[in-house]
Amino acid sequence: MISTWFHAALAGVLLSSAPVHPRIESFLDRTVPPGPGGTVAVARHGELVHCAGFGLADRENGTPAGCDTAYDVMSITKQFTAAAIMKLQMTGRLRTTDRISVHLGPVPADKRRITVRHLLTHTSGLGDLGDDYEPVSRDTMTRRALASRLRSAPGAEFHYSNVGYSLLAAVVERASGRSYERFLAEHLFAPAGMTSTGYVLPRWAAGQIAIEYDRRGNRRGRPTEHPWAADGPHWYLRGNGGMLSTARDMYRWHRALEGNRILSRRAKAEMFAPRVLVDRKAKLHYGYGWGVFPRTEYGRVVEHDGGNDWSYGDFARFLDKGVMVFWITNQAYLEGKWNLEDLNGTITPGLLRAL
Repeated sequence: MISTWFHAALAGVLLSSAPVHPRIESFLDRTVPPGPGGTVAVARHGELVHCAGFGLADRENGTPAGCDTAYDVMSITKQFTAAAIMKLQMTGRLRTTDRISVHLGPVPADKRRITVRHLLTHTSGLGDLGDDYEPVSRDTMTRRALASRLRSAPGAEFHYSNVGYSLLAAVVERASGRSYERFLAEHLFAPAGMTSTGYVLPRWAAGQIAIEYDRRGNRRGRPTEHPWAADGPHWYLRGNGGMLSTARDMYRWHRALEGNRILSRRAKAEMFAPRVLVDRKAKLHYGYGWGVFPRTEYGRVVEHDGGNDWSYGDFARFLDKGVMVFWITNQAYLEGKWNLEDLNGTITPGLLRAL
């Protein structure tokens, strides 16, 4: 009886109804090599027009990937951290122009000019510290980050910094009096209707979280099977990555950003502003937790990808076309055969054109 109920519940999560767009399916069949598992979601004018998996989320158990499979969205996490900062600014708990010492306490002389905005735009001068899964606490991470050597003066240059976003997660906790994940859950995810996004707070169904596979096809396990603290990733990963989510929830996040219920029009304008030029040739700028393309053949685009040694994903919003594209895979690379990260420039615009 328990077994029957369990399988029915799991099927309800993983096989719940989702649309399939025939031209998108055809494009993926032509473009994605056989082997990796993953999920693709595409929305247009507020409607989810495609949300389906390809391949297997768990090869050992033959579990297919689907719309409600949960993945580590990796650096796409940064947009949630940025949105939390904007929410705190909306409620008067902080300002993006605040120096970080306002929220983190005394800082060394070389870092006194670092502001919250510098952290958001990767212009603080901070580098990175250690392995994602090294067991460090919030206070240890903060102390080590503030003691580290700057790569450039605050505000002078763009240097992508994961630890900068971990410091932002610490700012969220200090300014809100809530844990990072709980603040996001209460102020961003719940109002957006996102029931399957978080670290440990969602009620993950057994088998819902995808297994990751390395460049040789070896099983690397679920993100939750790596060294984590009781309340989520340790602090070299928290705030900058490691968030688990589903394609359906990422669509709900897109819909929330289309409206003004969670973030005001003013907050979104500040978040999506092209703050710092990252790539002159590609005309890529960085906003707050988002890459920003002010002018492309598709109009304005805001985007962020995420990757680790095994998986890769991309989340793009084509603002002038009312289109969202999200795709993610649990094996981005197979030595000598394929590299889905290199195919991102084909997959993301190809999904838009397939509509």
